[in-house]
Amino acid sequence: MSNSRYEPQKIEPRWQDYWEQHQLFRAIDGGERPKFYCLVMFPYPSGALHVGHGRNYIIGDVVARYKMMRGCNVLTPMGWDAFGLPAENAAIKHGIHPQKSVARNIERMKRQINSLGVGYDWQREVNTSSPGYYKWTQWVFLKLFEAGLAYRKNAPVNWCPSCQTALANEEVVNGCCERCDAMVTVKDLRQWFFKITDYAQALLEDIELLGQWPEKVRVMQANWIGRSEGALINFRLEGSDEIIPCFTTRPDTLWGVTFMSLAPEYPAIPELVAGSEHETGVLEFVARTRRLSTVERAGEEVEKEGVFTGRYVINPVNDERVPLWVANYALMEYGTGAVMAVPAHDQRDFEFAKKYGLPIRVVIQPKDELLSADTMTEAFAEEGIMANSGPFNGVPSAEGIPQVTRYLEEKGMGKGEVNYRLRDWLISRQRYWGAPIPVVHCEQCGAVPVPEDQLPVMLPDEVEFTPRGRSPLAFVDEFVNTSCPACGGEAKRETDTIAQWLCSCWYFLRFTSPGRDDVPFDRDLVDYWMPVDQYIGGVEHAVLHLLYSRFIVKVLHEQGHVGFREPFSALFTQGMICKNSYVCNRCGHIVTDDPSVTEPCRCAVGVDLTTRLQKQVETTARLEKMSKSKGNVVPFDDVIEQYGADTLRMYTLAIGPPERDAEWQEGGIVGYYRFLNRLWDRVVQHEADYRRVPRVQISLEELEDEARRIFRRTHATIKRVTRDIEDRWHFNTATAAVMELFNELGGLEPTEVSEGKQTQEQLCRFEVLRFALESITLLLSPFVPHICEELWARMGNQPSILQQSWPEWDKEAAKAEQVEVPVQVNGRVRGRLLVESDIDEELVREQALALEGVKRYTQGKKVLKAIVVPNRIVSIIVR
Repeated sequence: MSNSRYEPQKIEPRWQDYWEQHQLFRAIDGGERPKFYCLVMFPYPSGALHVGHGRNYIIGDVVARYKMMRGCNVLTPMGWDAFGLPAENAAIKHGIHPQKSVARNIERMKRQINSLGVGYDWQREVNTSSPGYYKWTQWVFLKLFEAGLAYRKNAPVNWCPSCQTALANEEVVNGCCERCDAMVTVKDLRQWFFKITDYAQALLEDIELLGQWPEKVRVMQANWIGRSEGALINFRLEGSDEIIPCFTTRPDTLWGVTFMSLAPEYPAIPELVAGSEHETGVLEFVARTRRLSTVERAGEEVEKEGVFTGRYVINPVNDERVPLWVANYALMEYGTGAVMAVPAHDQRDFEFAKKYGLPIRVVIQPKDELLSADTMTEAFAEEGIMANSGPFNGVPSAEGIPQVTRYLEEKGMGKGEVNYRLRDWLISRQRYWGAPIPVVHCEQCGAVPVPEDQLPVMLPDEVEFTPRGRSPLAFVDEFVNTSCPACGGEAKRETDTIAQWLCSCWYFLRFTSPGRDDVPFDRDLVDYWMPVDQYIGGVEHAVLHLLYSRFIVKVLHEQGHVGFREPFSALFTQGMICKNSYVCNRCGHIVTDDPSVTEPCRCAVGVDLTTRLQKQVETTARLEKMSKSKGNVVPFDDVIEQYGADTLRMYTLAIGPPERDAEWQEGGIVGYYRFLNRLWDRVVQHEADYRRVPRVQISLEELEDEARRIFRRTHATIKRVTRDIEDRWHFNTATAAVMELFNELGGLEPTEVSEGKQTQEQLCRFEVLRFALESITLLLSPFVPHICEELWARMGNQPSILQQSWPEWDKEAAKAEQVEVPVQVNGRVRGRLLVESDIDEELVREQALALEGVKRYTQGKKVLKAIVVPNRIVSIIVR
């Protein structure tokens, strides 16, 4: 009998070295096995990882290991999204060059990932900040430039005053920079954009191809693209032939227009008011309003404000003069930036009209009442019957929309049009740490793309990279001054850098052939491995990375560089791991994670001691996402040192369904450490027997009762775990099922066999135990691979367990045993059910309530509870 103790700190590094030495995670290009590309979103190397980060790597590793055991040719690579604000801000904070900061962080994070036992094909590792990678990011830019999809223009952009750079719309969250939480303002800059709007309809239509994506992500993308059908109506500026076009989804309300509102960003405003008595007031209002973000201005609770321009437009359907205003709630983000205002049927317009004394005219009447503008307290925005609408009086408004649109087209007053909420992708950044945009500006030739054979345009090392509102590259003469590739004359390089989002929009293609320096990816290999079979990452990337990646792949597909239209066949978005923290009621910052620790909130700094002590208790316990900036993280290095990586992996997977947020509890991990210790002891205490006792064929009919029950339960567990992984990704219930099986092995001690008494019955009992323990080890190996490798070898098997086939269940043996379950109503047995032992609880509940004997005592009464104790009893409480 072995006295070996479970010591994960010794076992785990040994098996990690074994996997690396035998290159078990190295993918083979091609072959007869079915390919499976399993990809976890690669991280920003901006600091150390914590247990919240670890969840998605562990999930990805479980899937990869499982698919390898199912006979697939698995590609599971990893790399580093190293360019961009996260890495640069971290470098600035610590006062070192981003290149050094990134290298240091990559080394640390790679060690941490390896310590988790997560297996990757590290020979395919990529770093987006290396010249060998961003050379091809610049190539992608050139492909879009050549197709007319990359352009430069003056435009109002979201500006982060803290990061000192422009932001895409998708990078603004609740009016703040998603990176630093600073309030975003608006600034006019000459910027580079990608025409993602040209692909709006294709992106929308192909959402139907994303059948294995979470429904919420598909809805988020559809809403962000925001397709709407309506009419583009031509309002003529009074006193000129100039047309101000206006898009609306409600042309049926056109006769109710009483004013028009322009967005403060509308480019013609200065010209419209030039030299008039309204010029100063209008321009001051525009300047003041544009300092606010569009998110702030668009909020329903924001007070509606505006200023009259002194100009009028003519409503084409009735020739009425309509006053032209500038309003804070009108946005350039939608339509043309000019909005026809119908106060009776739009709440924002209603509030604005009430505030400024503008007319309100009802043109849609409800079917069952008559509205009057004088008595309305809010806008009527529902469907109804058109009124005061010329030739369309009495037409249902839903029918009036297409009829009015045709009328406008016939009269030359407008046309039907489809509009999208999606706006072109802003890719310029006024920061240092990014791929230089491969364009040269020549006075003679304009914007000239850098030839492909001159890529990469290298990012200079000696740069003062502290943000100053302009790209730091603009101050490096050696970089800026160059010659024009077209005419050879003097020219200037573009000094903005590419947003890091482009780097991550094609990295999955590079993983298929990362060693090529003559092409970004091998066409044959990219078509073999792609699309990604399973992509794993956070839902926060639904309308950033995921939408942008789909766009880039569609462009490359149209140009013949790839043979597929969508990059990711299946998507899984894992939930966050949260921690119970005490949050200041005043400022929202986390004060402490530990209620026994007394700490003043940071918002109390600088006030007297008495006030600070008072502020200490003004907190609320709340589950918060783990975040280094909030200071509430759990470093997984500490957990591994104490309990081992397998315990951390098992607890992370058992904490709840992986798609949901889960709470990290310090005491919760101990139980899983104890389980692994018990599993270890059960195997190694009879280690010699597993090697010595010969294997025998198991016959279900010849087994005695306890052995038969365990044998059947083992097959049933194989079936359940396999389906939990395949069908639902419920790793928590899969591990729980294995633990339940293990807990039932107590009656199968191999005492007699150990003592040399080897009757056929005893050998069969031992073989059932060996079969159960080997099955447990195989089933747990994707979840806790180190201990399973060790136990597999100690039971006399050849490593690696990763190269074993996934266990199969016998259909006959896996049939669930039937149990009789009494059904109580208010404490008295009113019926009995014969059910399979592993039947779903909800089904048991339904069958119990359907029993005739039970229905007699529940009919006409309210069922308060129907409690199912699996395999024991159903208790129904009625009133």
